[in-house]
Amino acid sequence: MVTASTGTAAVLPAATTEAGAAGAPAFRHGVASGDPLPDGVVLWTRVTPVPGAVPGSGAGPDLDVTWEIARDAGFAMPVAEGGTTATAATDHTVKADVRGLYPDTVYWFRFTAGGVPSPTGRTRTAPAADARPGSLRLGVVSCSNYEAGHFAAYRHLAARTDLQAVLHLGDYIYEYGTGQYPADPVRRQEPAHEIVTLADYRVRHGHYRADPDLLALHAAHPLIAIWDDHETADNSWRDGAGNHTPGIEGEWSARRAAAVQAYFEWMPVRPAVEGSTYRRLRFGRLADLHLLDLRSFRDQQVSGAAVDSPDRSITGSTQMDWLTSGLAASDTRWHLIGNSVMISPVAFGSVPAFLLGPIAACLGVPAGGFALSTDQWDGYTADRRRLLSHLRDRGIDNTIFLTGDIHMHWANDVPLNAATYPLSPSVAVEFVVTSVTADNLDDILGVPPQTVSAVAVAAVRAANPHVRWVDMDSHGYAVLDVTEERAQMDFFVLSDRADPGAHSSRARSYRTLSGTQRVTRVDEPIR
Repeated sequence: MVTASTGTAAVLPAATTEAGAAGAPAFRHGVASGDPLPDGVVLWTRVTPVPGAVPGSGAGPDLDVTWEIARDAGFAMPVAEGGTTATAATDHTVKADVRGLYPDTVYWFRFTAGGVPSPTGRTRTAPAADARPGSLRLGVVSCSNYEAGHFAAYRHLAARTDLQAVLHLGDYIYEYGTGQYPADPVRRQEPAHEIVTLADYRVRHGHYRADPDLLALHAAHPLIAIWDDHETADNSWRDGAGNHTPGIEGEWSARRAAAVQAYFEWMPVRPAVEGSTYRRLRFGRLADLHLLDLRSFRDQQVSGAAVDSPDRSITGSTQMDWLTSGLAASDTRWHLIGNSVMISPVAFGSVPAFLLGPIAACLGVPAGGFALSTDQWDGYTADRRRLLSHLRDRGIDNTIFLTGDIHMHWANDVPLNAATYPLSPSVAVEFVVTSVTADNLDDILGVPPQTVSAVAVAAVRAANPHVRWVDMDSHGYAVLDVTEERAQMDFFVLSDRADPGAHSSRARSYRTLSGTQRVTRVDEPIR
């Protein structure tokens, strides 16, 4: 029996193929799906019930909405249907957490309101818990700043038919006002001011979700998403953020609550523990995916010797216990960790002084005295040591950290003790995906890509032998393919973030073989 956790079963009205009359309901923000399970998936849409009921307005009447799922794009083979109500209380967004579906199966879905059908979306359930699928293939993205460029990376991923899902590792939206970051926008966002209130966050989400490439991505693949800082404010932590001034922008708790509410209204994800995004998905016996929230429970960023304090945490004790116990209990071949900030230790002190400021800007940290990014796990070394020691002590192999945030592509071994690597073991690997659009080194310096950055790359690699590759200039995305024998990441770069028609090319590919905890470069892309 197919069920949904929102709404009740309903008989769908006949769907029309023509646009509704003026003033009729509209689906201006498309459809989406996410968080695939073996028997279910979250479906999402937003309805504009009347023309004035735009995101963040709080206006517009309640409206009954029905959904349907079928095995074919023409809906000749329906398998499930249901209904719910779109209201101003949730910004006229609706979700259906549908259950009772078949595992590892492609479905098509759509919504209907007032006799008007939505666009059609495609989704896919996860393999059965005890299945042994031949592979798992995920698109991987992060850091999509609307004003910094066009979302061509989303368009290229939407065009692929070989993905089970797309993993978004954070900074799905940015909170800045127009011209704050970047200073010279490629295109203009709404609202123009920095977002602080619930209405602001809803408007910003709605503006992003009208982008044609993002519409296409959500219609093509289920999304698996975690947040980083810009979904609320830059360099956020448990009780504040670097980009938040309480006396001017109100109390942090109110701003964060508004951002979190809008996020869960607009994103096709299931709220998990304490309104957080940490949760776990499973893809048969091949892989589990541990999704972290590294903003809601962390202590404030510090510098100097304080980063080593055993009393400071990036995860919070409850989430760390959840992660380590889940890893220890797992019976899958691979352990994927959706990780919003880089866990690999990296020293930047050997980088020439004139490049430290721009690199610090990429990382979102102050440039003064910059030697490492304390917003990353480098600023919370006790937690990193707890986690990596757990992997070593429990003999947990095949752990892959999948990371965003840093606006650069990286392929790293993750050593237990970086100071003595390679004599000390690597206990995991890390693949870091660059930004979809957000500024990286060449953008900040205003120089051609792959020129000045070569100096910084050479310095980083010389000081950090566990870093196998870093690209500080490119924008793009990645595709991860996991089999029993290996996990491979193909890194893609875009020709020009300012070009809505930008083409994509594979830059490099790295893989880790089962049981090795090391990354190596490979010439052949995923087939």
